[in-house]
Amino acid sequence: MIPPDYGTLLDDEIRAYIARGAAFYPPDAVDLTISEQRAVYDAMCAEFHAGRPDGMRSWDEAFGGVACRRYEVADGASQVTVVYYHGGGFVVGGLHSHDDVCAEICARTGFRVVSVDYGLAPETVFPGCYNDARAAFEAIETRYPGRLIMVGDSAGGNLAAAVTHQARSRVTGQVLIYPGLGGDRSKGSYVEHADAPELTTRDMAFYQTVRLGGKAPPEDDPRFAPLQDTNFAGLPPTVIVTAACDPLASDGESYRNEIMAAGGRAVWFNEPGLVHGCLRARTMSTRADALFDRVCEAVTVLGRGDWPY
Repeated sequence: MIPPDYGTLLDDEIRAYIARGAAFYPPDAVDLTISEQRAVYDAMCAEFHAGRPDGMRSWDEAFGGVACRRYEVADGASQVTVVYYHGGGFVVGGLHSHDDVCAEICARTGFRVVSVDYGLAPETVFPGCYNDARAAFEAIETRYPGRLIMVGDSAGGNLAAAVTHQARSRVTGQVLIYPGLGGDRSKGSYVEHADAPELTTRDMAFYQTVRLGGKAPPEDDPRFAPLQDTNFAGLPPTVIVTAACDPLASDGESYRNEIMAAGGRAVWFNEPGLVHGCLRARTMSTRADALFDRVCEAVTVLGRGDWPY
């Protein structure tokens, strides 16, 4: 296979974004210690933090024993709650890393957003991170009955889908942003974009090893990989948004196909010229900003109970 020409596939804005991020979080970050990885990732997230929109309020509080941050618009409570799980390979990130993303989703939709600070590996190995995600969801559901929209990016997309599979009848919809869902690594984007900027299959192998505490990955556990489920019936309406230059892109296609084959509603958008983690690029890339627009639109329409796709 001829390697992709990222010089052609990526525009100047995305190349500038990659260079800006690399000054903080180098391409070989997985070779650093865990504490070093977290330090450089936090520095990068601080560099890209876009601030919060006006008219927002937030509270740090626990749900189900898990630290969370709740966001609400100042002019009234919402009947829709967005449960957000951040990305970071199950190893880095937290409430701080996606603070501006969650604040913007809240401001643009008017919905309550609760960001979940699940335990990270290696301190918390699988299924610990899933258990945290599920415990927080159940406590949020109890406190805020109504429409629940599950949202997550990357590793957080995995957790959003994993919890949804276990609580499918109680979830109104899900929006998954370049999620890692446990697809077939021998084909598709896993092969075509194995060495893509921002995320490689080597990086993915490292994160998986840390997430599992060095154990072999399970082969039939949808808590670990939602695509390992044998039952996709009854899942809520689902919007998957992926970056075309990302080894995880094919997971979006596979997940959409499984839901639709089971009679459900799902749509997959594979955004051209974008790379993994491009939510942070939305303030300096027209393409990344359009991806975030699509995410916010999907959260809005699913929260209203609509399906325009």
